[in-house]
Amino acid sequence: MTRVKKPLRTPAPGLRREADRRAGVVVRRLVESPAVLSVAGALVLATLVMIAVGVDPSVAYPALVRGALMDGNLEYTLATYVPTLGMALAFAIPLRAGEFNLGGDGQLSLGGVVAAALALHAGGSYVVPLLGAALAGALLAGLSAPLRTRLGIPAIVSTLLLSAPAVSLASYLARFPLAELGTGLAQTPLLPEAARLPALGSSAYVTIALLMVAVLTALWLYADARTVPGYEIRALGANREFARYGGVRVDRLAAVTLAAGGAFAGLVGGLIVLGPPYRFVDGALTAPGYTFTAIAAVLLAAGSPPAIPWAVALLTILQAGGQGMEREAGVPSQLTQVVQGLIIVIVAAAAAMRDRLVVRRA
Repeated sequence: MTRVKKPLRTPAPGLRREADRRAGVVVRRLVESPAVLSVAGALVLATLVMIAVGVDPSVAYPALVRGALMDGNLEYTLATYVPTLGMALAFAIPLRAGEFNLGGDGQLSLGGVVAAALALHAGGSYVVPLLGAALAGALLAGLSAPLRTRLGIPAIVSTLLLSAPAVSLASYLARFPLAELGTGLAQTPLLPEAARLPALGSSAYVTIALLMVAVLTALWLYADARTVPGYEIRALGANREFARYGGVRVDRLAAVTLAAGGAFAGLVGGLIVLGPPYRFVDGALTAPGYTFTAIAAVLLAAGSPPAIPWAVALLTILQAGGQGMEREAGVPSQLTQVVQGLIIVIVAAAAAMRDRLVVRRA
């Protein structure tokens, strides 16, 4: 007895049209997204620059990807991704409340040197140094709140001005009270074994800092979208007077968000110091430019929390893959910095154009 195969059912025309409509909406939103347009525009301009200087883009871009994700380079990229994502949160959390934390370098450096001091003199595991680093960053950023409420100094100014003395203080501590004796380098001695962050697997550069930052990022995303304080912070960032009218304690909440951003920056400093090379080296925390890259990523994501980790990943790949592009294609690694700058310029130009269109329509 032979079975008769039933014909395959095709979806009803109405369902098929609805699915096509939804797919079209998703594609249109992606195409119209400021982040997608900014990245695409920056890559087009970078491609034109390569062609103008005689470099083949079909060779340069694969070399950039290999330099970031392949040939054993993934662990270096992850080691850069962790502090950049942490510093992005340090900027994004106050930004949700309408505050600008530009003092990331100072909070990062102060947190790092406090973590080194506690690891050297307090003993114990890495928990106490990390808590001390977060507290130091929170206190430094929190100083901007009374300067705003009492003296009217905007946080964008006060955080930036407080950053320079904090970096100098960390440099002084690394050169004199905490300096390693017998060397001419501005660095602390090696930290005790107990205070060092455990490595993940066999990697020498990726530590449990990756898991810590991932968990903290997930908690922030949940708190921002699903909790009452998250709603109040969004309301504060959208309209300060409306939030005040709705019963939100505006000044206190702004101070909390600034302190939370500073805590993230200080924690990142501690995570860097307690990882390889397991010491505080003067200038090593600020030289890679984590703060600038993080701010660029947040602006690229238009401040949207779910998009921030992806924007950080993109800019980290550009930054880490620049060396591979220079080795294989002969393209200077500084081109990746040019691309980052172009992204910021395009984002700012697009925002200005949108504001003008809104004003004209109104």
